[in-house]
Order: sequence, then structure tokens, then C-alpha cells
Amino acid sequence: MQKIGTIFIVLLTIIMLAACGGEQTNTSNNQQEKGEQTTAVSQVEATEQSGSQDGQVRTITHAMGATDIQGTPQGAVTLFQGATDAALALGVKPIAAVESWIEQPWYEYIRDQMDGVVNLGDENQPDLEKIAELKPDVIIASKTRHEKISEQLSAIAPTVMTEEVHIWKDTLHLTAEALNKQEEEASFLQQWDEKVADFKKQVGERLNDTEVAVIDFRTDHVRIVYTGFAALVLDELGIPRPENQKGESWGVKLTTKENIPSMDADILFDQTSTSRDDGRLDLRASWMEHPLWQNLRAVKNNRVYEVDTAVWNNGSGPIAATLMLEDLYEYFELEK
Repeated sequence: MQKIGTIFIVLLTIIMLAACGGEQTNTSNNQQEKGEQTTAVSQVEATEQSGSQDGQVRTITHAMGATDIQGTPQGAVTLFQGATDAALALGVKPIAAVESWIEQPWYEYIRDQMDGVVNLGDENQPDLEKIAELKPDVIIASKTRHEKISEQLSAIAPTVMTEEVHIWKDTLHLTAEALNKQEEEASFLQQWDEKVADFKKQVGERLNDTEVAVIDFRTDHVRIVYTGFAALVLDELGIPRPENQKGESWGVKLTTKENIPSMDADILFDQTSTSRDDGRLDLRASWMEHPLWQNLRAVKNNRVYEVDTAVWNNGSGPIAATLMLEDLYEYFELEK
């Protein structure tokens, strides 16, 4: 009997130990499951919070009204040169863009950043079918160029439009809003303002007695530029132009060589396109041979500078503005 009692106690102990072990295992498994569930919930919440933040709907006011854009667009289409330039300045390569006016398909000054970008053709008549196939998140256009097709563009994707194509700071601002890149815009403008201040400090009093003119030879006339992209940069830098070369219009056409004296200035910036074989370079050569041309102040002082028209005229964006400013550092012999 004593032996049987001993065996019973041993068996009872084993059963109790097994039960305790099972409870510990279950408890451990439950804790592990709860931990995994908590982690999964945290991950979902984090994802939802991130998605909510990135998916916020922003209302952008622009030249054609107001447009809602969700989150940060990943596929942007740019329909004028300044918008393409601005997107690149903000660190965004568009999925498609209209081709450049010269140096097709893209201006040389941005070409190395445009690899793989789809060419949408002429800025005035972009390929709408191709845009629709790409299914962009946002389209950046201009009222000047695209007012007539605004409804078609808006039917494809949220579309915003600048009023003009050459006012580069407006283009930069609207592009930054559309792409949700306001911090990048602020950073660029801070650097720009610092460079402008440095230019003004270095050039100093020389601007008091230095007038500049921007000219552009075409196939049958010469233009003196009053307003436009280059004029905006010159004005911001405080670089004066002759009184007879100021006005609200884009400028004036000179059709006869007798008008050459109206181009007179201390410095001439010649933004004639040299890549077009249409006779404009022949016209320029004939005008430059005329005695009245030889009598201009800039010609006498050897201060006629041939500038890149893609940068000084066609590009009309923040990158072009920066390159133009770098040119002016060189022409005014300043330290960069």
C-alpha cells in the first residue's frame, strides 16, 4: 500500500507539472500573438497616417480658376518651357513635356536631365492623346498657350495654368504648389536672393553709368527687347536700360538700318538664335557692317556680347535665370 501511494503521488506531480507547462506555453503563445497583432496594428496605423498625410487634397488657385490636387504627384506633365525648367529645378523630372523651340527635343542646358521624358510635340499644340495614355497626376500649362484646350486637359488630369509663360517666379511658385515642393521652392529662392544681393554688392556704383540693351536679329528685322524673361532678370539686378528702350509692350521692331542708333547702349546683349538657318545671321552680318552700327557705344567699347538665346529668352525658368545671372557675373567681371 505504501508503494502504491508513492506511485500515485509521483503521477500526480507529473500531471500537475505538465499542466503548468502547458499554461506557460499557451501564455507565451498568446503574448507572442498579441505582440504580433500590436505590431501589425501599429504598421497599419503608420501606413494609414502616412497615406493620409500624402493623400491630402490641396486646392491650387491659378489663372483658370482652382484645381484640387491630391497628395504629392508622381507623374507630372509640363506644357511650356518654363514649367519644364521649374520642375527640374525643384528636383522633379516630368514624365512628359513639350519639345523646345530650338535645339530639339530639349534645350542643351537641361538635356542631361531629360532622359526618358516623353516628347509631346509643339508647345502650342501638345499631343492630347499621348497625354491621356500616360495618365498623369497633374498637368502644368499656361493660359497664354492652352486656354482653348483647358477643358480637355482637365478631363485628363488635374490641370493648373500660369497667366504668362515668361514670368519665371510665378511659374516656379505654381509648379511648386502643384508638385507639393514648397520647401524646395523656398530653398531655391533663398539661394537666388543671396546671389542677387552679392551681384549688386560687387557691381556697386558701376550701374549708375552703365546702360544695357537686349537685341534679337530675326529674318527680316531686328528687335529691341523691352519686356520679357531677360528684362525681368535685368530689372531685379538693378541693371538700367536706356529710356527709349522701356515700355509696357514686348519691344520694337527695327526694319531699316537707319534705326540702328535707337539700339545704342553701353552694353549690347545679342540673343539672336544662331541654330536657325533661315537668314537671320545674314541679316545680322549686313547690319553689323553698317557705319551706324560701328558708331554705337557698345561696339566702340567692344562690349557686344552674344548670349545663349535658349537661356536668355526661350527657357524662361529658374534654371535659366540662374545661368543668365552667371553670365552677367562674367560680363561685369565679378567674382562668382
